[in-house]
Amino acid sequence: MATGARSRGKAATPARDWRGAAARVLRRIGGALVLLFLLAGIALWWASRWTPSRELFPTQGVTIDASNGEVRWGSIKAAGADFAYVVATTGDEDVDPMFQRNLAGARAAGIPVGVIHRYSLCGLATDQAANFIRHVPRRADMMPSIVWLDFDDRCPDRPTRALLRSELATFLAQIEAHMGQESLIAPSAGFEADYGVTGAIFRTAAMRSDFFEPDYGAHPWTMWQANRYLRVPGADGTVRWNVLRPKGEMR
Repeated sequence: MATGARSRGKAATPARDWRGAAARVLRRIGGALVLLFLLAGIALWWASRWTPSRELFPTQGVTIDASNGEVRWGSIKAAGADFAYVVATTGDEDVDPMFQRNLAGARAAGIPVGVIHRYSLCGLATDQAANFIRHVPRRADMMPSIVWLDFDDRCPDRPTRALLRSELATFLAQIEAHMGQESLIAPSAGFEADYGVTGAIFRTAAMRSDFFEPDYGAHPWTMWQANRYLRVPGADGTVRWNVLRPKGEMR
């Protein structure tokens, strides 16, 4: 009888050991997950507050669109925005629903302001220019307009390099005649890799690269979108934070 009890005890020991080992592994996995979530939270907190050094880049500004809600432009200025860009139009028919309000709000706060057109590969240049001209007023105090160049999942078209460059040149000529000044072109790294617009179209470039200076394009950038995760008082959600290259510096 005692021998049977010892046998049952020996049989139960491996089961207890297996359950104990599994529990230890699960605790370690849980600890690792907690640590990962903690690190991710710290990274997001840091990204939501980081801006480039004012010593290196004294002139800094913000990009605003409808996703930022009812913007309090006085708070935006107090947060350090020396200038602002507001999204105006997209493609051949869309207009940002907050465009006119944002344009007026920035001016009322005394912030120099310019507008952004999001260029579409699915629209004709002349139709996109007409959309821009219909909604964007010509004013002598406006900053140079920016033409945002990127791929859009809603647009499957991928024109040839030659066609894209020709259409973009047409679009630029028409909106620049309306605004009375040259525009900036702002290709994403992927768009620039496919179409090489900064080398083919002689315009000042605005580049995009979170936290690190852009290293693409045929010539140095003039404006750098440095952080698209920033949160500032006066705007809902995140804003895009930009810096201008100091005059005369070609780093």
